[in-house]
Amino acid sequence: MLNRPNAHAGLRHLALFVANFDEALHFYTELLGMAVEWQPDPDNIYLCSGCDNLALHRYQGGERPVAGQRLDHLGFVIDRIDDVDAWHAFLLENGVAIKAEPRTHRDGARSFYCLDPDGNLVQMIYHPPISARTV
Repeated sequence: MLNRPNAHAGLRHLALFVANFDEALHFYTELLGMAVEWQPDPDNIYLCSGCDNLALHRYQGGERPVAGQRLDHLGFVIDRIDDVDAWHAFLLENGVAIKAEPRTHRDGARSFYCLDPDGNLVQMIYHPPISARTV
C-alpha cells in the first residue's frame, strides 16, 4: 500500500522556453491578462493570474529539436461557459491564430484552441469540475 503524503494543491506552475520572448510576453499579459509577478533578469519573467504561475524563459539556443518537447497544449480555465465564445472573438480580433473553433464536449466542457506567438497550443476552456459555478 502507498503511504502518500498530504494532497498537493494542483498543477499551478508551468515554465516555457520561448524564442519570441517579447511577443509571448505581450500575448500572456496584454491579451490573456496575466500580471508580471517577478522579472529577475531580461531573459526570465514570471506571470500570475491569481492562482497560478507561468514562467517564460528566453530560448537562445540553436534550432529546437521537434522531439525535445512533449507538451501537447496548455489550458486557461474560463469560469463561465458563455465567455468561451467571447474569448474566441477577442483573440481572433487581435490577430491570434485560431487552431480549432469553439465547441462543446461530451462532458459539458466548452473550449477552443489557439497558438501563442511561439507556436505553443493554448486551450481556452470552460470545464465544469474546475470552473466557477456561476452560470
